[in-house]
Amino acid sequence: MLKKIFLTVSASLFLSACATSPTGRSQFIYMPDNQVNQMGLQAFDSMKSKNPISTNARYNQFAQCVAYGITQEVGGQWEVVVFEDDTLNAFALPGNKIGVHSGLIDLVDNQDQLAAVIGHEIGHVLSRHSNERLSQETAVSTGLSMVQAVTQPQTAMGQTALGMLGVGAQYGVILPYSRIHETEADTIGLDLMAKAGFDPRQSINLWLKMDQASKGGQPIEFMSTHPAHASRIDNLNQHMNQALQLQQQALSAGKRPNCVK
Repeated sequence: MLKKIFLTVSASLFLSACATSPTGRSQFIYMPDNQVNQMGLQAFDSMKSKNPISTNARYNQFAQCVAYGITQEVGGQWEVVVFEDDTLNAFALPGNKIGVHSGLIDLVDNQDQLAAVIGHEIGHVLSRHSNERLSQETAVSTGLSMVQAVTQPQTAMGQTALGMLGVGAQYGVILPYSRIHETEADTIGLDLMAKAGFDPRQSINLWLKMDQASKGGQPIEFMSTHPAHASRIDNLNQHMNQALQLQQQALSAGKRPNCVK
């Protein structure tokens, strides 16, 4: 009898936690979004207090300009911070927070390449990938203690929680997004940058530059926390015609970003 009740409750929980990503993929979303957003806010505040923030006006203006163009397509108020860090990294967190490392700004050639990275990271947020990973973890093993854990990043549980949000490398924990998440973020990011008027073809050049930099021994934190798969460029090319059409529509609508590095 108890087993039957347990199975019934479990089935009800599973059904209530079913969601659909922006690309139409079925997801298991168990955590309330407001709690995940709060975790993102706490993680971002912690990073700002522990990591140097760039005072380079040119870098800040460039990152703000590119991020603004993309976030205009998704709505909401987004905070953008450039961190003084030579590693090639950028990230977006639940709660509308974007971080860009100065090393990445040094690497990119133009606004479109930076837009490719920021669009990709916002794609993770729009797809609720952090919530999906946290939901899987809480459902399987740790319960809601994961929610409180993020307030204690020095603990093992806190480090795991932060890793699931996508900033684990900052705390010595790397929990990569899955191949499915990466492909989804690539596709969404490509469309986002195109809708904002950026050139989606530069996404290919960006990933080629990242790959080249990694072979040269540069620290690529972005690619360590977001594993580069051989199929990434193929996937982008498969969606390129659609993205170019979206860009043409954006240009016709007067969306012409002009962010100077």
